[in-house]
Amino acid sequence: MKFSNWLTLSALITVLALVWSLRSVLIIIFAGVILSMALCTFTGKIQSILKAPRIVSFLLAVTSLILIFSISMVIVIPQFTQEFQQLIIQLPSAAKALWDISMQNANKLSVFIYGENAGSIINENSFFDDFNALPDGVTLANGITDSLKKLLNLAGNLGVGIVQLIFVLSISMMIAIQPEAYKEVVISLIPSFYKRRGRLILEKCGDSLSNWMLGVIISSSFVAIIAGVCLYILGIKLVVANALLAGILNIIPNIGPTVSTIFPMSVALLDTPWKSIAVLGIYVIIQNLESYVITPSVMQHQVKLLPGLTLTAQFIFTIIFGPIGLLLSLPLAVIIKILVEEIIINDIIEKKPSRVNY
Repeated sequence: MKFSNWLTLSALITVLALVWSLRSVLIIIFAGVILSMALCTFTGKIQSILKAPRIVSFLLAVTSLILIFSISMVIVIPQFTQEFQQLIIQLPSAAKALWDISMQNANKLSVFIYGENAGSIINENSFFDDFNALPDGVTLANGITDSLKKLLNLAGNLGVGIVQLIFVLSISMMIAIQPEAYKEVVISLIPSFYKRRGRLILEKCGDSLSNWMLGVIISSSFVAIIAGVCLYILGIKLVVANALLAGILNIIPNIGPTVSTIFPMSVALLDTPWKSIAVLGIYVIIQNLESYVITPSVMQHQVKLLPGLTLTAQFIFTIIFGPIGLLLSLPLAVIIKILVEEIIINDIIEKKPSRVNY
């Protein structure tokens, strides 16, 4: 291998190592780009309706979002915070109730199969009695120590999270004010023979991100509203917390809807056990409506991903980027799918002349 080839390979490895070391920053920048695309879409809608200059439409969009957020902070957030605390407190009791019901049914099945002389398969309360059997001093000391550690970790994570949130909002605002200028900066990095084609691919990526963000907002709102109404009709407690959790976790494909079902089922299990089955059925129906009716009608030009690819993307991006990678796994997978299809498949492998506009 020639020296120039070794030099190129070394430069490539150095760039990859640099990108890997900055992956936490890059994923935050990507989050800012997604928010900016949503803000640009909102601004464009206002501009098309009011026929106003872009800066005026942008200010109206930002003012509207701040107003909505402020109303939510005053009306919804306090109620959600209160109910969410109660919901977390009830989870261990719900787990114990589920354990008791499972063991009772298992022991009844054992008696049915082996007769009345059959012993219990397992002590129903043994799992939870092991914890209660600890000395009070040990339990209290461990509880205080764990609480202090969690409090310190929470304070540190909260501070970092606030800084990251401010950074994401700043990036999104800057890009949304001058989207074309930032797009030209990216295009200037593309080789001259591929600039025209690169511009088309970049526009397609932007449209896909805007489409995804709009679809997420509408579908999550639908899930939250319908879940809240159904839980209220069933008489499930802590409706606001469960409904908002269903809408927020709906952003995460596959995993989010499954996790959101646990909370209302836990509340229903402590109230009336049969209601937990009803909650499960309702959430399954809601998710099918969202997946096969709401999302396709909103995202008419959506980039479809196979469920296996979506789950694989969630696993890989969570390992690489952490929790925020799980949250942004779908838009990341969509962008990668577009780049692979347009650059590798269409331009390199198949070389479609109708699509390659150099």
